Amino acid sequence: MDVKAELPLAFNVPQGWPSPNYNYTNNQLSKAGFELGRKMFYDARLSKDNTISCGSCHQQFSGFAQIDHPVSHGINDLLGNRNSPPLFNLNWHTSFMWDGGINHIENQPIAPIQNPVEMDETMANVVTKLQGDATYRSMFKAAFGDETVNSQRIAKAFAQFMGMIVSSNAKYDKYKRGEAGSAFTQQEMNGYDVYKQNCATCHTEPLFTDFSFRNNGLPPTGVNDSGRAHITLASADLYKFKTPSLRNLKYTWPYMHDGRFNSIDQVLNHYTTGIMQSPTLDNKLSGGITLTDKQKEDLKAFLNTLNDEEFVKNTMFQEVK
Repeated sequence: MDVKAELPLAFNVPQGWPSPNYNYTNNQLSKAGFELGRKMFYDARLSKDNTISCGSCHQQFSGFAQIDHPVSHGINDLLGNRNSPPLFNLNWHTSFMWDGGINHIENQPIAPIQNPVEMDETMANVVTKLQGDATYRSMFKAAFGDETVNSQRIAKAFAQFMGMIVSSNAKYDKYKRGEAGSAFTQQEMNGYDVYKQNCATCHTEPLFTDFSFRNNGLPPTGVNDSGRAHITLASADLYKFKTPSLRNLKYTWPYMHDGRFNSIDQVLNHYTTGIMQSPTLDNKLSGGITLTDKQKEDLKAFLNTLNDEEFVKNTMFQEVK
């Protein structure tokens, strides 16, 4: 089913969800601002050689992640060190990037635009490119009152688009709202119990992340990525990465900060038998997680209730050509 939707004029918090961290108090949400943010999101001219857009590495059909790519691919096919994270429910995030190096949604787009292995552009050049385009000048006027293009307005328009990318209509959500036809099967209910007993501390409902930084015991690879410690320079933060959401796992593979796992089975095997001990390992994982084969199958059934097909097909978020 192709989902049709009106463009947003108001940001609505889904039933039963906590208040968002970002709520547009200082960035008045409008149809024009949303449309401007969406146009920029899909515009490759924001990169140095006009080949890579935000949408290149954040594709809607994969939950705004980059399917089948372990790490991000930038201009000239340059590779980053980390997997492109999915983009949804961003207004609830308290920080951005795997290491939390960005602390505000309006600042987030600047990092990939200026990253030399991603879009490798300067904000000054982006402003010049957009200012020289009559369509953009018209869109900035519609969104902000005049044709002035500057980095602050770019940031606010991006936040209007990205913050409205909300995923809240999976079977789990409909079950929680008591909608007809959304009852869990026995296996899904069993898996829900397994989740609550083993996963809920870090992957907290209803967003299925607590936005914390944790070392989940991944063995080292050829890239020595220090994680959160890259930002804090604290040894206590070595190899800690931001807890990702469990929503939309069907679409957002491969998994982990470096995209090393291609299946949920591999992820579960890691947590049951693959944990590497280290000084900063999360204490909840020191003994691994014990799961029987049946519990794994039940848990996978529950995780499938978190996949939001309406979200990945919602035309509101698609590129307008």
